[in-house]
Amino acid sequence: MRNILTILATGTEIKPVGDQSTDVDLTGNITNILNAVIGAIGILAVVIIIIGGVSYMTSSGDAQKVKKAKDTILYGVIGLVIVALAFAIVNFVIKNVLGQ
Repeated sequence: MRNILTILATGTEIKPVGDQSTDVDLTGNITNILNAVIGAIGILAVVIIIIGGVSYMTSSGDAQKVKKAKDTILYGVIGLVIVALAFAIVNFVIKNVLGQ
């Protein structure tokens, strides 16, 4: 009711919900989504490194457990490097190719 009174008093028009073309920024939304996904995967890689470290510390000198823990840490570090490169590539492409 207040909006109707405002329209009548000021003569301004309220835009429909779907007509807010100035608020829509598709590439910005895509960038935010991709950065969030890459960030979540990066956090997962760090968790894998931590799990590998805990496994290494609790291996009690068992050679097989030590090897498995070292491999887990190595795979976590490789994943973290890949995530960092993916973040850099995505942001580079969006800045330079799409002009954001």
